[in-house]
Amino acid sequence: MRTGPAALPTPERQLEMYRRMLRIRRFEETVAELMSGGQMVGSAHLAIGQEGAIVGACLALRDDDYMVGTHRSHGHPLGKGADPRPLMAELLGKATGVNQGLGGSMHLADFGVGSLGETSIVGSGLPIACGGALSAQLRGSDQVALAFFGDGAANEGTFHESLNLAAAWRLPVIFYCENNGYAITTSATLACSVADIAVRAQGYGIPGEVVDGQDALACWAAVDRAAARGRAGLGPSLVEAKTYRFREHSEGRKLVYRTDEEIAVWLQRDPIDLLRAHLLGAGVAAADLERIGGEVDEEIEASLEFAKASPYPDPDLPARVVFATPVGGGDA
Repeated sequence: MRTGPAALPTPERQLEMYRRMLRIRRFEETVAELMSGGQMVGSAHLAIGQEGAIVGACLALRDDDYMVGTHRSHGHPLGKGADPRPLMAELLGKATGVNQGLGGSMHLADFGVGSLGETSIVGSGLPIACGGALSAQLRGSDQVALAFFGDGAANEGTFHESLNLAAAWRLPVIFYCENNGYAITTSATLACSVADIAVRAQGYGIPGEVVDGQDALACWAAVDRAAARGRAGLGPSLVEAKTYRFREHSEGRKLVYRTDEEIAVWLQRDPIDLLRAHLLGAGVAAADLERIGGEVDEEIEASLEFAKASPYPDPDLPARVVFATPVGGGDA
């Protein structure tokens, strides 16, 4: 089923949506600069181009709802409202990072905003979201859990296992596919048996919905409907947001698998530009949007300064947090 936004968030919520989308964009542009300048090591998978799908989903949730991200991970906690300072510090391996500098780019978590974590293992977040939803169900809470995953993860066993379990137990889970068309360089048209991943919901007796992932408002409406279903005890939903990443699978890769024409078409549908046009059409002053942009720029610059000024973790920290009893210590 393909739908558009049947309802809209409040005007204030729409402005917050714009702010968070800009925050993700500026944050990740800074990460790209750090990577190209050799100031950040490891891998970084940017979600530039997918901000509408991320923020639309996150702002349809409550602050106490759970969310599980993916390896393309910076945008998810930012979309849920996380402070960018400890996130940036984590990327630079600093002790003030959300994981004390031990996790890096693909392993961010912020329990304060309901972000249960992210891993580099494709599809691994779906069963974790089921666990969060089961916790809410057992506690009699009306919280829901949202699992972000990509089109590649939709072909993993954990996808089917999680949908089956959630459907059988009527867990309040929203399975949210950010279908950006490619699993690294493999087109979804070659790897998926169906054109729309959302139709796979039919095999588990749950609703499936396809939305325009570049339209943050449409994403908000779809997740808002799915969240209401979960809170009412009606079980899980599958939402597929058709979106696109403007940059490579990970920074530093130079692979040829997309045409310039394809990329150009998607660049014309930048989710930030689309939301900006909507807000201007709704009567928001351009000066107010420029002010928000300036505030976000200052915020991200402050986050980078915070991260650079933070200390590196104690070299003994990994042993202390990995082992209940440090090697060579404790009672025999």
